[in-house]
Amino acid sequence: MGATTRSLTISTEHEDRELVGVERAAVLLLALGEEHGRPVWERLDEIEIRQISATLAKLGPVTPTMLESLMVDFVTKLTSQGALTGNVDATERLLGSFLPSDRVSHIMEEIRGPAGRNMWEKLSNVQENVLANYLKNEYPQTVSVVLSKIRADHAARVLSILPEEFALEVVNRMLRMEAVQKDVLEKMEQTLRTEFMSNLSQTSRRDSHELMADIFNNFDRQTEARFLSALEEESRESAEKIKTLMFTFDDLAKLDAASVQTLLRNVDKGKMGIALKGSSEAVREFFFSNMTARAAKMLQDDMNALGPVRLRDIDDIQSEMVNVAKDLAARGEIMITKNGSDDELVY
Repeated sequence: MGATTRSLTISTEHEDRELVGVERAAVLLLALGEEHGRPVWERLDEIEIRQISATLAKLGPVTPTMLESLMVDFVTKLTSQGALTGNVDATERLLGSFLPSDRVSHIMEEIRGPAGRNMWEKLSNVQENVLANYLKNEYPQTVSVVLSKIRADHAARVLSILPEEFALEVVNRMLRMEAVQKDVLEKMEQTLRTEFMSNLSQTSRRDSHELMADIFNNFDRQTEARFLSALEEESRESAEKIKTLMFTFDDLAKLDAASVQTLLRNVDKGKMGIALKGSSEAVREFFFSNMTARAAKMLQDDMNALGPVRLRDIDDIQSEMVNVAKDLAARGEIMITKNGSDDELVY
């Protein structure tokens, strides 16, 4: 985990103990650190934040064995058959493990309450092209109601994608719109929940091994090796699937000629020497062979002048290059593969 655990007190001078309930979530968030933990904290509600914060305040020392056991257990459960499944009953049981029964009842009442209580906020987080593709097949009056309920900036992006005549009709109806009856609005919310959001969640659900491969890609080398080794003891099949799905710096050597040229134009030339200093000879030769003789010679001279470089710095820069490649692939500017064949990785 490297620098991400700075705020977590790791002590070898205390006895191991079992982490239970909210303690497990608290330690996991501390281990993720500020950068990687922020997206998780932002999705917690006020009750969860207060509960975890209170637990953090009295957590005490955590031993390396406790941290590693927690991480391996998390990875194993997430990558095992069936992965993690959330439903109403599981949510109620989880809340009941650390909240008073009256507060659990109040929260569950909201969850089971009127359909689509949070539907408009959810729609505001759906990609505009996905939402527009769905709405273009609806009646203009229906679309006008939907766009009037979501964030204005998101509605603007959706309108700009819709067919021009259809979008203009929607705008006119929004200008003439009167108050929508409650029962009509609830019926519309229910339709959106069952016909759109449910289908969206099914089509966008990622395989748990793909998710963990992305997480492992962001580990430093020592942490990656440690967790893969521990996971192999728990579930060799899951460990092998993750290793197969991981896209590493060495995989950049499988780029075709056009793709590597595009990558080289988009990376910081000043960091190339550091990235290649920690790579295999085959990877170095691959990049040198895709440069002019003069550029390759200058890069080799830069590498020789670097002297010793921290492995952490090499890992960080290699990760940057991998992320640049993934971004370029997502925009369709390059094609990246794992095995140099037809196993294209699509992002």
